[in-house]
Amino acid sequence: MKKTFLFLLLILAFISACEKDDFCLQNPVTPRLVITFFDDTNRETPKKVQRFSLIAEGVVDSLFTNISTLDSVAIPLNPNALETKYTLKKNTVNGATVDNEIATFTITYDTEQEYVSRSCGYKVIFKNVAFSADANTWITEFTPTTLTTIDNQNSAHVQIFH
Repeated sequence: MKKTFLFLLLILAFISACEKDDFCLQNPVTPRLVITFFDDTNRETPKKVQRFSLIAEGVVDSLFTNISTLDSVAIPLNPNALETKYTLKKNTVNGATVDNEIATFTITYDTEQEYVSRSCGYKVIFKNVAFSADANTWITEFTPTTLTTIDNQNSAHVQIFH
Protein backbone atom coordinates (compact mmCIF):
# COMPACT_ATOMS: atom_id res chain seq x y z
CA MET A 1 0.00 0.00 0.00
CA LYS A 2 2.82 2.40 0.90
CA LYS A 3 4.63 1.61 -2.34
CA THR A 4 1.50 2.29 -4.37
CA PHE A 5 0.94 5.57 -2.55
CA LEU A 6 4.57 6.65 -3.06
CA PHE A 7 4.38 5.63 -6.72
CA LEU A 8 1.18 7.65 -7.26
CA LEU A 9 2.68 10.61 -5.39
CA LEU A 10 5.80 10.45 -7.57
CA ILE A 11 3.68 10.30 -10.76
CA LEU A 12 1.57 13.23 -9.56
CA ALA A 13 4.69 15.29 -8.79
CA PHE A 14 6.13 14.45 -12.20
CA ILE A 15 2.95 15.45 -14.05
CA SER A 16 2.51 18.68 -12.09
CA ALA A 17 6.10 19.68 -12.86
CA CYS A 18 5.40 19.62 -16.60
CA GLU A 19 4.87 22.99 -18.19
CA LYS A 20 2.98 23.78 -21.36
CA ASP A 21 5.30 24.44 -24.29
CA ASP A 22 5.05 27.89 -25.77
CA PHE A 23 5.59 28.14 -29.49
CA CYS A 24 5.81 31.37 -31.39
CA LEU A 25 3.26 30.99 -34.17
CA GLN A 26 3.90 34.42 -35.65
CA ASN A 27 6.59 33.82 -38.24
CA PRO A 28 8.61 35.93 -38.75
CA VAL A 29 8.10 38.20 -35.77
CA THR A 30 10.08 41.20 -37.07
CA PRO A 31 8.76 42.16 -40.53
CA ARG A 32 10.88 42.29 -43.65
CA LEU A 33 10.78 45.00 -46.29
CA VAL A 34 8.79 43.75 -49.30
CA ILE A 35 9.93 45.14 -52.66
CA THR A 36 8.13 44.49 -55.94
CA PHE A 37 9.65 45.16 -59.35
CA PHE A 38 7.65 46.75 -62.16
CA ASP A 39 8.17 47.61 -65.81
CA ASP A 40 9.17 51.24 -66.28
CA THR A 41 7.18 51.66 -69.50
CA ASN A 42 4.04 49.79 -68.40
CA ARG A 43 3.85 50.62 -64.69
CA GLU A 44 1.00 48.23 -63.89
CA THR A 45 2.94 45.18 -65.10
CA PRO A 46 5.27 43.33 -62.71
CA LYS A 47 8.66 42.79 -64.33
CA LYS A 48 11.10 40.07 -63.35
CA VAL A 49 14.71 41.06 -62.73
CA GLN A 50 17.11 39.03 -64.84
CA ARG A 51 19.73 37.15 -62.78
CA PHE A 52 19.06 39.18 -59.64
CA SER A 53 21.54 39.34 -56.75
CA LEU A 54 21.14 41.21 -53.48
CA ILE A 55 24.08 41.95 -51.18
CA ALA A 56 23.91 43.78 -47.85
CA GLU A 57 26.58 46.39 -47.14
CA GLY A 58 29.53 44.90 -45.29
CA VAL A 59 28.51 41.33 -46.17
CA VAL A 60 30.28 39.15 -48.71
CA ASP A 61 27.52 36.62 -49.38
CA SER A 62 24.41 37.43 -51.37
CA LEU A 63 20.90 36.91 -50.02
CA PHE A 64 19.75 36.02 -53.52
CA THR A 65 22.06 34.95 -56.33
CA ASN A 66 21.22 34.83 -60.03
CA ILE A 67 17.49 34.37 -59.57
CA SER A 68 15.65 35.06 -62.81
CA THR A 69 12.08 34.30 -61.75
CA LEU A 70 11.80 37.07 -59.21
CA ASP A 71 9.37 40.00 -59.39
CA SER A 72 9.27 40.63 -55.64
CA VAL A 73 11.57 40.09 -52.69
CA ALA A 74 11.31 40.33 -48.88
CA ILE A 75 14.55 41.60 -47.37
CA PRO A 76 15.53 41.96 -43.71
CA LEU A 77 16.34 45.33 -42.19
CA ASN A 78 18.98 45.59 -39.47
CA PRO A 79 17.10 46.15 -36.19
CA ASN A 80 20.34 47.21 -34.43
CA ALA A 81 21.05 50.09 -36.81
CA LEU A 82 19.19 53.10 -38.17
CA GLU A 83 20.16 52.42 -41.79
CA THR A 84 20.47 49.41 -44.07
CA LYS A 85 22.16 49.51 -47.48
CA TYR A 86 21.79 46.90 -50.17
CA THR A 87 23.52 46.48 -53.51
CA LEU A 88 20.97 45.30 -56.06
CA LYS A 89 22.56 43.71 -59.10
CA LYS A 90 21.02 42.44 -62.30
CA ASN A 91 22.84 40.75 -65.14
CA THR A 92 21.29 41.24 -68.53
CA VAL A 93 22.40 38.80 -71.19
CA ASN A 94 22.38 40.01 -74.79
CA GLY A 95 23.74 37.24 -76.97
CA ALA A 96 27.23 36.44 -75.69
CA THR A 97 27.52 39.73 -73.79
CA VAL A 98 26.72 39.91 -70.07
CA ASP A 99 26.04 43.38 -68.68
CA ASN A 100 26.24 43.76 -64.90
CA GLU A 101 24.09 46.63 -63.68
CA ILE A 102 24.44 47.68 -60.04
CA ALA A 103 22.34 50.00 -57.88
CA THR A 104 22.69 50.91 -54.21
CA PHE A 105 19.40 51.08 -52.32
CA THR A 106 19.47 52.74 -48.89
CA ILE A 107 16.76 52.44 -46.24
CA THR A 108 16.82 54.72 -43.18
CA TYR A 109 14.44 54.29 -40.24
CA ASP A 110 13.80 54.54 -36.52
CA THR A 111 13.16 51.38 -34.53
CA GLU A 112 10.68 50.59 -31.79
CA GLN A 113 10.37 47.33 -29.88
CA GLU A 114 6.94 45.86 -29.22
CA TYR A 115 6.26 42.94 -26.88
CA VAL A 116 4.49 40.10 -28.69
CA SER A 117 4.29 37.22 -26.21
CA ARG A 118 6.39 35.16 -23.85
CA SER A 119 7.24 32.64 -26.56
CA CYS A 120 7.91 35.20 -29.31
CA GLY A 121 9.56 37.89 -27.23
CA TYR A 122 9.83 41.32 -28.82
CA LYS A 123 9.47 42.36 -32.43
CA VAL A 124 10.93 45.45 -34.03
CA ILE A 125 8.68 47.95 -35.78
CA PHE A 126 10.37 50.27 -38.26
CA LYS A 127 9.08 53.85 -38.21
CA ASN A 128 9.76 56.97 -40.28
CA VAL A 129 11.15 54.86 -43.10
CA ALA A 130 12.83 56.64 -46.02
CA PHE A 131 14.25 55.16 -49.23
CA SER A 132 16.94 56.41 -51.59
CA ALA A 133 18.86 54.99 -54.54
CA ASP A 134 21.88 56.01 -56.57
CA ALA A 135 21.13 58.17 -59.59
CA ASN A 136 21.73 56.86 -63.12
CA THR A 137 21.36 53.17 -62.32
CA TRP A 138 19.04 50.45 -63.57
CA ILE A 139 16.46 51.62 -61.03
CA THR A 140 14.66 54.39 -62.89
CA GLU A 141 12.24 55.22 -60.07
CA PHE A 142 10.74 53.84 -56.88
CA THR A 143 7.65 54.70 -54.92
CA PRO A 144 6.95 55.65 -52.22
CA THR A 145 10.01 57.51 -50.98
CA THR A 146 8.81 57.42 -47.36
CA LEU A 147 6.64 55.20 -45.17
CA THR A 148 5.20 55.84 -41.72
CA THR A 149 5.72 52.29 -40.42
CA ILE A 150 6.67 48.77 -41.43
CA ASP A 151 4.92 46.48 -38.97
CA ASN A 152 3.99 43.54 -41.20
CA GLN A 153 4.92 42.00 -44.51
CA ASN A 154 1.47 41.22 -45.85
CA SER A 155 1.83 43.52 -48.85
CA ALA A 156 4.54 45.31 -50.80
CA HIS A 157 6.11 48.34 -49.19
CA VAL A 158 8.14 49.65 -52.15
CA GLN A 159 7.71 49.40 -55.92
CA ILE A 160 10.91 49.63 -57.98
CA PHE A 161 10.57 50.49 -61.67
CA HIS A 162 13.23 49.31 -64.13
